Amino acid sequence: MSDILTQLAQTIEARKGADPESSWTAKLLSKGPEKAAEKFGEEAVEAIIEAVKDDKAALTREAADVIYHLMVMLAARDVALSDVLAELERRTSQSGISEKANR
Repeated sequence: MSDILTQLAQTIEARKGADPESSWTAKLLSKGPEKAAEKFGEEAVEAIIEAVKDDKAALTREAADVIYHLMVMLAARDVALSDVLAELERRTSQSGISEKANR
């Protein structure tokens, strides 16, 4: 699963210097981290709506949008996917209740 995420992260990184007229990713990144965060929030709300409606196909599409826009937001702030995956891996070594209590 992380292979496609790694490929996507590499594509997003490559688009950082691209012409905003040639790529949605480049256009979004050119507008700054705040715009990337705003777009991520919009997509998250759309995913919530589809989850409440119990439309699995629509939720699947919106979830893909959420993941993509999260990764753009991370790239806009120079947060590496590998760091996020390492944090997830670290958290799997303990229960969610313990992990949350230690924050």
